[in-house]
Amino acid sequence: MNYPGLAALLALAFAVVAPHGGPDPIGSWLLSGKMARDGRIVALLGVDAKLTGKVEFVKDAAGSSLWFDGESTRVVLADDFSKSRQKLPKRHLTIDAWVAINAPQRWGGIFGCVQDNGYAEQGWVLGYDEQHFTFGLASKGADDGDGRMTYVAGKTKYREGVFYHVAATYDGKVQRLYVNGVLEAESKEQSGDILYPKNAPLVVGAYRDSNEEQILRGRVRSVRLFDKMAKAPAIRETFEHQAALTKADAHIWIDPEHRWIVRPYLQWATTTGMTVRWETSRPASSVVHFDDDVDFEGEGDDRIALFDQVVRGKEATRMHELRIDGLRPDTPYYYRVESADDLGRKLESPVLSFQTAPGSDGSFAFAVISDTQGNPNVSGAIAKQAWAMRPHFVLHPGDLVSTGTVKEQWVSDFFASMQPLLERVALFPVLGNHERDARFYYDYMSLPEPEYYYAFDYGNARFFLIDSNREVGPGSEQYRWLERELAAAKERKVEWKIVCYHHPAYTSDENDYGDTWSGPSTRGDLRVRKLVPLYDEYGVDVVWNGHIHSYERTWPLRDGKAGRGGTTYMITGGGGGSLETPGPIRPFFQNTVKRGHHFCFVAVAGRTLELKAYDLEGRLFDTVSIEKR
Repeated sequence: MNYPGLAALLALAFAVVAPHGGPDPIGSWLLSGKMARDGRIVALLGVDAKLTGKVEFVKDAAGSSLWFDGESTRVVLADDFSKSRQKLPKRHLTIDAWVAINAPQRWGGIFGCVQDNGYAEQGWVLGYDEQHFTFGLASKGADDGDGRMTYVAGKTKYREGVFYHVAATYDGKVQRLYVNGVLEAESKEQSGDILYPKNAPLVVGAYRDSNEEQILRGRVRSVRLFDKMAKAPAIRETFEHQAALTKADAHIWIDPEHRWIVRPYLQWATTTGMTVRWETSRPASSVVHFDDDVDFEGEGDDRIALFDQVVRGKEATRMHELRIDGLRPDTPYYYRVESADDLGRKLESPVLSFQTAPGSDGSFAFAVISDTQGNPNVSGAIAKQAWAMRPHFVLHPGDLVSTGTVKEQWVSDFFASMQPLLERVALFPVLGNHERDARFYYDYMSLPEPEYYYAFDYGNARFFLIDSNREVGPGSEQYRWLERELAAAKERKVEWKIVCYHHPAYTSDENDYGDTWSGPSTRGDLRVRKLVPLYDEYGVDVVWNGHIHSYERTWPLRDGKAGRGGTTYMITGGGGGSLETPGPIRPFFQNTVKRGHHFCFVAVAGRTLELKAYDLEGRLFDTVSIEKR
């Protein structure tokens, strides 16, 4: 079948993407509106690609590109390459693509033919992770030919929404990865012919094999496939032909819609200020209107909230962060967030509220919710229950998400489910092991440097938060910092001293620290138990942990014994993760233990601290009052 203008497009494509001295492709696909026909992308060379899901082509500096929505957009050259007419390279390989990544993910695919199932890793994939571009390949000659892929990662940290030229080569001896014409990584671990699986899909814009599919969110302009290895000058020349795609910020294209990615949430509550954060799909203005009371104008749907005060960001952004300062202690405030993109489309939140922290003589309350992980049904139910009790803030001992390197988990699992709570009260978190110290934790949190440990005052209490994934033993950075902070709090005669981190020093769990059904157990993390002498010396009242997906409260402990006063250790790991079970033996430190999803609510007034624990149905199952004499 002939298409009008196709010959001209072919001529243009080869003039643009086939540099002098380079090999000719065996497959070439221009993902533009002009090449879309009847649910297909017509190939410049090779087989046509099936195009399904949301299809939207957007203008770029050299024409147009296909927008992948991260959910439904698919470009499939073959559901099974072994049954396709598309020729694939045997030993010598070159792949290149023009791509813009809008949502980083740990295993992202740009163009690939791969099976990755346990130890059966075969094929190749040009892709990306949460920061860099990657190239993975398996060969028949590597080690004993067991099919383990080698992944190399570039050095360039890609900017979201910006076009890059990414190319990968293999010559039977060396893998190489180029970004914008520059060699950034290579490996000699693989050798010989490419090891292909028996069957696998050949796809653009996704990491897909027989049991997983992770679709790109962003744009792909073109991909090409060669059965020869292109040399560095040819790759550099290919990049330079369309280098204008990478030059101007004006070419950033984020999303056709202006919408909320993460709705407003609160952080870093103090007596005089509050931080408001949110994320939008497109660069937009940052505005927070606020006041200690609100007047309204109009009726019904036309009713408008009027505020006397406003703070504004200086430039358009997608990650919005504004600090409101100069507030009065222990005072309710009302706020509304507003963001307008370059097309004048405006997002407005409803009128929301928060309360500043009280002074040292004021009462306060907070919720403790941990290990929410990838269970928004449970974490959402708990968030609603906690909000119904009107805490001042939320303390989160870690594992906010299941996999911290996956942005979608932060957006859809954590923030979406916790919204009714976090849009009204501030979040004070620590890192768990599931965060993997990923960039998204730091992208989404507004905490004092270095962010993985910090302290804050609230009422007559001081909270100390550290990262128990890092070294915490004597002589470590965090140990020295915590000792200084505790000493300073003791000198200031702070009434309540509360420490929070992820891994517990004491736990009755059946198998995390040894099999308690058949053998010995350390009954807690021995690394963090090295902190216990500090708590004894400086009079820490409560230590909050997660990690174990159950509830446990110890007796107050001092000098390794119960019943002499001292520190109460709390595990509150029932925010959403798969439940765990206590062992059959009752250790000396255990007061109360319970299996089930739950949260804690803590109220403090003067020298009294009351703790209550509630299950998923809102039933109170434990309570204790600590009185200081």
